[in-house]
Amino acid sequence: MANLTLEHVTKRYEDVTAVDDMNLDIDDGEFICLVGPSGCGKSTTMETIAGLTKPTEGTITIGDLDVTNLPPKDRGVAMVFQNIALFPHMDVYENISFGLRLRDYDPDEIDRRVEHATDVVQLEGMLDRMPEEMSGGQRQRVAIARAIVREPDVFLMDEPLANLDAKLRVHMRTELQRLHKELDTTIIYVTHDQAEAMTMSDRIAVIDGGELQQIDPPLVCYNEPANLFVAGFIGSPSMNLLPGKLTANAAETDDFSIDLDVENVPDASAGDDVTVGVRPEDVYPTDTQGAISTPSKPIHVTTDVLEPMGDQIFVYLTFDETDGGTMKGDAAGSDQLLMSVDPDREIEEDESMEVVFDRTKVHLFDSASGDALVHGVDDLSASGFESRVSDTRSGGGDE
Repeated sequence: MANLTLEHVTKRYEDVTAVDDMNLDIDDGEFICLVGPSGCGKSTTMETIAGLTKPTEGTITIGDLDVTNLPPKDRGVAMVFQNIALFPHMDVYENISFGLRLRDYDPDEIDRRVEHATDVVQLEGMLDRMPEEMSGGQRQRVAIARAIVREPDVFLMDEPLANLDAKLRVHMRTELQRLHKELDTTIIYVTHDQAEAMTMSDRIAVIDGGELQQIDPPLVCYNEPANLFVAGFIGSPSMNLLPGKLTANAAETDDFSIDLDVENVPDASAGDDVTVGVRPEDVYPTDTQGAISTPSKPIHVTTDVLEPMGDQIFVYLTFDETDGGTMKGDAAGSDQLLMSVDPDREIEEDESMEVVFDRTKVHLFDSASGDALVHGVDDLSASGFESRVSDTRSGGGDE
């Protein structure tokens, strides 16, 4: 096991910058997910760690060893790819032990490592099976066992569950968490699936356009997003994001206003363009606002589309003209507001109603830079207000 550090790592392909000045400090035994949309640079970051591609700039350190220019075999890493890539003409034992046999390990040591790996991934009794005789989940376990036998310092996993069906992905997420607990080793996991990132990782590194946007524990990224990108990307469904402007005593959008004292908003002043963010579960019908201690002023809306999900109902709301609503566009940040309610809530389409926000969960972002200003506006009129903005780009300011 070992800690891993990326210092100012940049990777360019002619005029394309795939990774831009990446700084990561990953602790020994930590499970880190690199998450972001397709093309954001997360796989390229992992490939530089693995040694499959050399960074244009920067250094990579595993433990006390600078591995920036070392070949993959000398880095103490093992990688599990999205494409499982088992040898079809080899049985499970031969697939798992292939790398060890290639390096002329002692047969007894190979047997010991294969036995340990198959025990960890629960493949006992399957060593003589061929890949074609196994399910997708079993083949994925063989690929993971093939990495385990190398006894690496760092496991690298590049979307290893992407080709599995939805039910099997959920099962394998649990298996990977159990694997991490049992091996107690460093795992770096690439995914575009935020459910995988939220449920498995100790910290999430959110990447966009090759740049690190935030690295923090999952709930910190969810509750205190560093900027508009993280706010919109983390969470399903996405946070409601509505453009507005600060006045002396409110954050005003075209459809509602949130009372506050602008003097207590850090790094902002009256006249600044802001984006108001609120998650669907923090929007409440006024008859249930007793569940929150600091509701906003009521907002007049009309229900549009209902999406029953079993454990909750997603309700798309349009702002009433009586509130001055003039904005048009899509659901995440325009003339619509998404609300989540309990499944036993009686609600109909085209129903006029009033909703409130939980002021402790209302976020303000600087529209120009995208950076978070505050998370929670319930105390913005208090003289002793202190900003609850998370330290962006790091869990403790070191990244």
